[in-house]
Amino acid sequence: MLPGTRGEHLPGETHEDGNNGGQVPEMQVAGKGAEIVANINLADLPPKYQAQALAKLAKQEQKKRAVTQQPARSKYGNVKTGRDALHFDSKKEARRFDELAAELAAGTIKDLRLQVEFTLQAAYTTPDGERVRAIRYLADFTYYRDTGGSWEYVVEDVKSKPTRTRVYLMKKKMMADRLGLDITEI
Repeated sequence: MLPGTRGEHLPGETHEDGNNGGQVPEMQVAGKGAEIVANINLADLPPKYQAQALAKLAKQEQKKRAVTQQPARSKYGNVKTGRDALHFDSKKEARRFDELAAELAAGTIKDLRLQVEFTLQAAYTTPDGERVRAIRYLADFTYYRDTGGSWEYVVEDVKSKPTRTRVYLMKKKMMADRLGLDITEI
């Protein structure tokens, strides 16, 4: 029988619905300068080998899906954590929140806020018309601590060695210089 008759597809041909007639895509095997190209139709194989080929294809598909479903590791190795409706960037930050919540309940701190943004330099436009974005710092926590009669404003950030980046250190200096606020690192 000639290829292309009675609804069969020619090698490498794809049907309108994307079906290639049960053919396995061309396989290329390279070795010592020789290249082998084979077009194999699964229907032409004995049942034993059809089952073997289908099992191998299913295993490859499963492996492909498993690789794409793995969550990406975070840049600093932290694990995002939640407490009730709150979400934290790390377990350490969540533990610190628990400590501060206990202090808030005890009355040693007040006005606890999370993820407070400070503008260190406002956005502006250069004489050439180029827009320069604002420089902002996002603190993990801010609160007032009782210092025996007066309340001291505290800006706190949970840091580890990898998260003490050059950008963070620059913003920490700008906070002290421009706003007069020191960042307490935990």
